[in-house]
Amino acid sequence: MNIIRLDLSALLSALLAALLSALLAALLFASGAAQAVEFTQFQADKSTLQFVFKQMGVAVDGRFKKFSATLAFDPARPAAATARLELDLASVDAGSADADGEVVGKAWFNVKLFPTATFVATAIRPLGGDKFELLGKLSIKDKTQAVSAPFSFREEGGHAIFAGAFVLKRLDFGVGDGIWSDVSAVANEVQIKFHIVAAPAAAGK
Repeated sequence: MNIIRLDLSALLSALLAALLSALLAALLFASGAAQAVEFTQFQADKSTLQFVFKQMGVAVDGRFKKFSATLAFDPARPAAATARLELDLASVDAGSADADGEVVGKAWFNVKLFPTATFVATAIRPLGGDKFELLGKLSIKDKTQAVSAPFSFREEGGHAIFAGAFVLKRLDFGVGDGIWSDVSAVANEVQIKFHIVAAPAAAGK
């Protein structure tokens, strides 16, 4: 009888250990699933869209004061991310009132006919660590070009922060026609710098 009791005790111990192991695995899986976050809520007041161009060889900084974005980014599934940005071209701040009045005109953005510029992502490629490459289509005025932009991603204070930059050629979009097409006066290359902040899907703004 003592032998039977010892065998039963060992069996019960083994079953209990297996049960605890399965329970622990389930809890770890549930914890991992609970930590998965998708960022979808664009934070306009925390985001910036800036640009740098050269006029007569001197760097000039500018920015756009109004733009919106719709996005969905899960850091665990970056390839499934989506993003679209709409830019109010009339909100440009090119460094002075004279410059602002010039660049919204027909030769530049022609905001009366083309009030917005849009960017639509077509793919996001992981580059390792917190680095990614954003591919998409940028439309300004009546022209669309493919662009790519490296960016970094980090989480801070429960928010996602996307920061990156790329260079476009303004003449590819017909920005700066006529006398302004002389690139010795205003360079063809314009650096675009973005800092996009987003909150989790359930958090809102």
